[in-house]
Amino acid sequence: MRVDELSPSPGSTKARKRVGRGIGGKGGKTAGAGTKGQQSRGRGKVARGFEGGQMPLKQRVPKLKGFNNPFRIEYSPVNLDQIAALGESSVSPEVLVAGGLVRSGTFVKVLGRGEIGTAVSVTAHAVSKSAEAAIVAAGGSVTLLPLPYKSGRPPVKGNQFTNR
Repeated sequence: MRVDELSPSPGSTKARKRVGRGIGGKGGKTAGAGTKGQQSRGRGKVARGFEGGQMPLKQRVPKLKGFNNPFRIEYSPVNLDQIAALGESSVSPEVLVAGGLVRSGTFVKVLGRGEIGTAVSVTAHAVSKSAEAAIVAAGGSVTLLPLPYKSGRPPVKGNQFTNR
């Protein structure tokens, strides 16, 4: 077999459609581009990023302003010295609200500033490693509360996905 004898398998290649050759067959007149409208005129293409006259996304997005994560979870910090000052044997978000350390309806994170001398049972949404180590070393225990969202993230504010 020689190079000049090579050819594609029968039926694997097909001649391209020759459009715009009169109304005698398919591909005449409008040549498959339909009637009227942007796609039928000229090349029928629009610039990349063109949104039909609407202000394009690349121009709507603010430049050099950083990024605001819509899924960020804001915690109210509470330190070990504040828990020790309460003098309670078990501390939960309700106790912290009653003690005036956090506002109601916020997520609580216990941080490791200060020292704790007595055994305290702490219930919070999050605890730092240093705080957990100090509480356990003092003979206390740590219980984590689950976040009230399925994915662990709050819903996006002002969005069509908030009702899910």
